[in-house]
Amino acid sequence: MEKRQVKSYTEDFKHSSAKLAVESEQPIAATARNLGVNEVTLHGWVKRYYPNIATKKSDQIDVHTEIQRLKKENTRLKMERDILKKAAAYFASIQL
Repeated sequence: MEKRQVKSYTEDFKHSSAKLAVESEQPIAATARNLGVNEVTLHGWVKRYYPNIATKKSDQIDVHTEIQRLKKENTRLKMERDILKKAAAYFASIQL
């Protein structure tokens, strides 16, 4: 079996990488790819050096994801409502 190589980074590199991730407009994952660092590692550094900002960025992502989910659900519910309206009209028109 091949052993995994553990990369060690200087504190200066960690701090400057976290600062770059926080100040850039791109997602943290993209910054991590550009730096050649694991995404989870960079998230950890951001949480360590910028705890308040890291929370805000993840909240923005969660809100965006929630809005997308609600839009999809809204579209599905509208379709279901329209189908039920047509079915009700059809059954109301049948003479029993």
